Amino acid sequence: MRKMDYQNVRGTADYLPEAEGIRRKVRNTLEDVFIQYGCKPLETPILNYSDLLASKYGGGAEILKEMYVLSDRGGRDLALRYDLTIPYAKVVAMNPTLKMPFKRYEIGKVFRDGPIKKGRMREFTQCDVDVTGVDSCVAEAELIMMALDAFDRLEMEVIIQYNNRKLLAGMLESFGIPPEKSGEVILVLDKLEKIGLEACEEELKKKGLSVVALKETKQFILDSPTCLEYFSPYIEKNTLISEGLAELRELVQLLEGLGLKAQCQFNPYLARGLDIYTGTIYELFMKDGSLGSSIGSGGRYHNAIAGLKGEEGGSYSTVGISFGLDVILTALLEKEETSPEPWVDYLIIPVQEMEHSFRMARVLRQEGNRVEVDMSGRSIRKSMDYARKAGIPFVAVIGEREVSNRSCMVKDMMTGNESEWVFR
Repeated sequence: MRKMDYQNVRGTADYLPEAEGIRRKVRNTLEDVFIQYGCKPLETPILNYSDLLASKYGGGAEILKEMYVLSDRGGRDLALRYDLTIPYAKVVAMNPTLKMPFKRYEIGKVFRDGPIKKGRMREFTQCDVDVTGVDSCVAEAELIMMALDAFDRLEMEVIIQYNNRKLLAGMLESFGIPPEKSGEVILVLDKLEKIGLEACEEELKKKGLSVVALKETKQFILDSPTCLEYFSPYIEKNTLISEGLAELRELVQLLEGLGLKAQCQFNPYLARGLDIYTGTIYELFMKDGSLGSSIGSGGRYHNAIAGLKGEEGGSYSTVGISFGLDVILTALLEKEETSPEPWVDYLIIPVQEMEHSFRMARVLRQEGNRVEVDMSGRSIRKSMDYARKAGIPFVAVIGEREVSNRSCMVKDMMTGNESEWVFR
């Protein structure tokens, strides 16, 4: 029989225990922070009707190109979720009795048939928090504070870039760019840091903009405004600019009051590729620039829930944030000091005394300890080496003498000290 050439589907990965240990530590840390901030747990299906994910209130044309579609035996058109946002919007739309504000978290796998690069897979795990029912920027401020708390616990230095879609859309409108082309131009500006000014200008030329609109957009890029006062002269020209600027000023005031401003950076070209966003937007990056991809992102979206409920023109004040578990893992694995925590607290090494070893393990587990009984049959020296390399804190050897004395010595692998443990 010919040996099969096994390999993973492109864009997917196996996580062996060492990497998975770090990955679970990240997940548990994020979940602990979410819970401390009063978020309620939620789980939604991976499999959805394709028309839900493809609705105009979803991620937009760009992300639909990456959506995995399929059909079941009944001929129904289905798709794998590409994020956790639209499934969340569906839940709120289907459950009108939910008490507002409603704050939930969800951690789950999503799928996108997009380009693969460092830190970006096709099957990956997102860790999301969304808040519905809060109109003011206090919700954004809390999510930003929560994100910085989480990464502080993970000992990762991050920077949060922020902007407002109203401000950006209003500026383009004031340049004479028609609304039907605004989305395309926003997507180009969103790539500015990745592709550079020249490539950005070339892409803008292909959008069929007027000479004046192209000139003013280019000047906007060259000006590279770093403070909000740059936009003050435009307030009278455009309502969107006025609203977006007011929201950003409110957010900045909150961030300053919370002492978070130093870790946050205004980026006037940040757009977030998804059409869903209507207000504040933000992305999280490694402060040292070690990873080109963002490790988290989010923003305010008001129309998705109402749209799914069929309430044209209505809105549900909603803001969310999403962390990429796999891209965070990629960043952590590049830190040489990163290592997984030991899986167990005790290793019991039987010397032809398996029954008593299991009894000891059971008692220790009942006390809340994680215990492994070495069933390999290897020598005591090799088992000790295994415990040392695995970082297991305590080791006990159970042989005929220990059973006869109804006690054994438990060795602290860090200090070398031993203490007696009496059999029960």
